Amino acid sequence: MVTIKDIANSAGVSIATVSRVLNFDDKLNVTDITKQRIFQVAEELNYVKKNDKKTKKSTFKVAIANWYTEKEEVLDPYYLSIRLAVEKKCASENIEVVKLSPLFNIGIKEVDGIIAIGKFGHKELEKLKTVSENIVFVDSSPQSDVYDSVVCDLKYATINILNYLEKLGHKNIGFISGIEHINEGKEIFVDRRERTYKEEMQFRGIDYNDNLYIGKFTPQSGYELMKNALAEKNNITAYIVANDSMAIGAYRAISEAGLQIPEDISVISYNDNITSQFIVPPLTTVKIHMEFMGETAVGLIIERLKDEREIAKKIVIPTKLIKRGSCSKNNTNL
Repeated sequence: MVTIKDIANSAGVSIATVSRVLNFDDKLNVTDITKQRIFQVAEELNYVKKNDKKTKKSTFKVAIANWYTEKEEVLDPYYLSIRLAVEKKCASENIEVVKLSPLFNIGIKEVDGIIAIGKFGHKELEKLKTVSENIVFVDSSPQSDVYDSVVCDLKYATINILNYLEKLGHKNIGFISGIEHINEGKEIFVDRRERTYKEEMQFRGIDYNDNLYIGKFTPQSGYELMKNALAEKNNITAYIVANDSMAIGAYRAISEAGLQIPEDISVISYNDNITSQFIVPPLTTVKIHMEFMGETAVGLIIERLKDEREIAKKIVIPTKLIKRGSCSKNNTNL
């Protein structure tokens, strides 16, 4: 298991700095470059390379289209993990990697394909097509009959979370999430986690309208949303939080309110970022296999370029619930 000391030694910073960065301490005065280096080192140390074989020769050049900026990657390392996995796999396959700037200010020509990481709509797709028609999307699936994509099964993950909390005796379950936009920011991307939560709560005959808190996918937003939720005194005994970064903010709000996790409130999240094992108590979360998603995307682009496959593939990666210390039985409902 990777320790904070391991990360500090490799990143060339103090243990305290690593701890504060991984806990998204907004009062810490370090640069975004340092923060990104710490997250990158943490991911690299935690990354298990399954295959170090290299192809004899490669003439391929692939562009990575990032939906997130580098600053946003630091606030939510989910896409950072995927990007690093793509870059590592490309290196092992001797594929040259170049980067498209955020919002795809097109300037790169003569690339063989694109791996597009994040949420994309038809307007972004039209821009990407001017660079290459060989596109693999990771974490979204626009025009899936034409373009390859790799997504995770968030619907099953959310149902699994609700079933787990229900077995622990929780019925009044809150949901904290964010809003994302596609098509140049003009259209809301419908989040599968939020949609499934609504459908399942309705199926269970539970009114969820007062238990839904929506902001941004950042630690600060998680803090503010949880603070608002606690102020309403709505007797919610467990919260589902849309990512680990938001959950860390939610932890802080719960602590400031004089409450304890999981004795007073259970918290469960998604992603299983490197941060989730270092907070107190360790975070129960759904593991999304970001590294495998990135590796799979590279495999798909190789099939397109080397094997000239024409039929599109959409690959759905399963998730796994990682039970740690942030959830417990709700004795008030038993």
